[in-house]
Amino acid sequence: MDGLPSGYRPNVGVCLINSDNLVFVASRLNVPGAWQMPQGGIEDGEEPKSAAIRELMEETGIVSAEIIAEVPNWLTCDFPPAVKAKVNRLWRGEWHGQAQKWFLMRLTKDESEINLASGEADPEFAEWKWASPEEVIEQAVDYKRPTYEEVMRTFRPYLNENGIAAKCKSSKW
Repeated sequence: MDGLPSGYRPNVGVCLINSDNLVFVASRLNVPGAWQMPQGGIEDGEEPKSAAIRELMEETGIVSAEIIAEVPNWLTCDFPPAVKAKVNRLWRGEWHGQAQKWFLMRLTKDESEINLASGEADPEFAEWKWASPEEVIEQAVDYKRPTYEEVMRTFRPYLNENGIAAKCKSSKW
């Protein structure tokens, strides 16, 4: 993969927007209150664009989305020490953090397609909501915030700066 920084696990992120140009975020099951956009690792031999489509489907159940834009370069995110120790055990590697390729996608059908427990992979999220770009940044965990700021800056021409977030949707209800 061209330009992939060494020592960083290759990863993709999806900034999914709805027809109101609000951004999909979900709260992690294992870290309550940690809201993030869908993201995940790139498998061996997989292209970033294909990985983004797969990760979106595995984590949210969404298959009806179109790619609108892509961040042109890899964005790196360094892990804090406690996270680094945990993920390096889990991923059986020695990673400084993640190098992410981010894609802006638009939901092309209604949100009834969203299913956080789609069965494609173990569920990662407890609940989801649509949020303004500012809320996405504010509610991100500290070490992901600089990456999220860069993603929102890059995709700003496509986003509604004045959007009002919808109510939270929970997979528990």
